Amino acid sequence: MPGKQQYNRYEKARILGARALQVSYGAPVLIETDQTEPILIAAEEYDAGVLPFTVRRGKMDGRGRRGE
Repeated sequence: MPGKQQYNRYEKARILGARALQVSYGAPVLIETDQTEPILIAAEEYDAGVLPFTVRRGKMDGRGRRGE
């Protein structure tokens, strides 16, 4: 069973931004929190490991995800 995926700072920023936008538009919050700012809610969810996001990385040889 693979372990938890490690994200670099750019991937983390993208995930947090996307989740904060979802929360700001009324998506349900996935954890109990006292925070009211969407970005802080997203950060707590990220730290708790409950976000259902995955990152698809391209190949290092410059080909895209589709093998082009």
